[in-house]
Formats: sequence, structure tokens, C-alpha cells
Amino acid sequence: MATVVIDGIQTNYEVYGSGPPLLMMAPGGFDSTIEKWSMAGVWKGMQPLESLAKDYTCIAYDRREAGLSGGRVERLTWPGYAKQAKGLLEHLGHERAFIMGGCMGVSVATAFGVAYPEASLGLVLHWPVGGPRWHIAGVERFETHHTFLVQNGLDAVVSLAKEGKTFWTNPEAGPWAAAINNDSSFAERFASQDADRYAGLISATGRTLYDRDTAPGAEPEELMALKVPAIIIPGYDVAHATSAARYLEECLPESEYWDVSVEQQTPGAVRERILGFMASLK
Repeated sequence: MATVVIDGIQTNYEVYGSGPPLLMMAPGGFDSTIEKWSMAGVWKGMQPLESLAKDYTCIAYDRREAGLSGGRVERLTWPGYAKQAKGLLEHLGHERAFIMGGCMGVSVATAFGVAYPEASLGLVLHWPVGGPRWHIAGVERFETHHTFLVQNGLDAVVSLAKEGKTFWTNPEAGPWAAAINNDSSFAERFASQDADRYAGLISATGRTLYDRDTAPGAEPEELMALKVPAIIIPGYDVAHATSAARYLEECLPESEYWDVSVEQQTPGAVRERILGFMASLK
């Protein structure tokens, strides 16, 4: 593994294979780490860091505030997540890349496409998050952390995070749990901050990231103006509503919607569909 400081935040990343660059925004919600590409859903059978690396330079990383990457206490935004990805791409010397997002990584991928269309060869959007149940659950996640903070204080948040709890597995631990657990100096700064200011920051971040019943990440008007080819692979569960995938199809003018059931989305079929889409753009 390698690390680089991007916008003042340490980013943990790995590079596999050779060929055109493929920048990968991992699935896993707020636990968006390199490991999720080999552990989550269809990726477990597909092993994309190995199978796609035969034809592409696969660039995988831990999103900020996840895994071994660092963080900074500030309002979290989709463009902010995209900024980290762009910095990593520049660090590795690539001007353009294919952009692939899975799950919540789709929202980062669409934000990247809107912010940096000149750097986007094509978007691979697998199982975008969205739908009313995802929206409700996301808002509740931030409310749960806010309540725990108000009732117990910042020191209790730090203690919970140091038990290895993450925001995804235990919302009470908050979005900076991984950074607290990995970095003692970050934990000290976190505990010494103004608790009222932090409480307001949590509320604002929750509203920012979970602001709609469909796929978050970029505004519809921005997506409608995005002239970057995209392939959309729909999910079908409480976190990845099919309606969210259809929304992206409606908004993205140069998108292809892979209209197959989840049962037909075998690891081999998904791999071949992704490879076929990217090969058509070379």
C-alpha cells in the first residue's frame, strides 16, 4: 500500500495492472475502502482489482474518513469527496481516466464527472444508492450520532471510535471514527474542539449528503449538461433503489442503462459488461 497527502489529508491507495487508468470509488457506504472491492456483493466473485487489471491500470483508494485514510472535521460534501479522487489522479500523473463507482461510490463518481468532465473518459455506475428508504436511513444515521454526542460528549465519541466502531457499523461513533481510531493526534484535536460547533456541523453534513429521495452526488441540471458517456447498472434493494438508477439514466444524456435483473448480474456478466463499455470508448 502507498499513501499521499491530498489537500492536507492522508490518502491510502493501491495501483494494480497496466493500461488506461481506471479510478475506482469503492462501495461500502461510509466504510469505502480498498478491501470492499474484494468483499462486497458482486465484487467478491468478480475480484475487479485482479480481473480488470489485466486491461487497465486500476487505482483503488480508501475514501477520506474511511479505512487507513485520514480526515478533517468539516462539512462533508460530494464535491469534497471528488476532490480527493482528482488529487490522487494528478499525483499518479494521469490527466484522464475511466471513473468507476459502486454503491455510495456512484455518488462520488457523478460528482467527479460534473466537477472534472475533462478528466473523465467514461463513468461506470454500479448500483447507485438512493430511494426513500436510503434517504430516511441516512438522515437517521446522522441524527443517531448527534443524539449520542449531545447526551455523552466528545470524549465518549472518541472512546467509542477507539473500540474500532465505525460510522457505518455503529452510527453513534460518527463519520470521523476511523480517523480517530487510526491517529492519536487527530483524536486529541477532535476531543478538544467546540462541541456545539461540532453538533451543528453534524446536522449540516447530514442534510448535505442526504438531501433527496433519489441518487445524491450532483444536481440534476449538472448531470443533464454532462457530456461524458456512462453505463448504469441498477440495483434493487432498500439502499440501492432501481428508481435511483433510472433517475441517473434520465439525467445523463450519454448514458446506457443495462436493463437486466439483479439475478442476471453475475460476476462474469458484470465484468464483461464493464469491459465492453470501456473498450468501446478507447
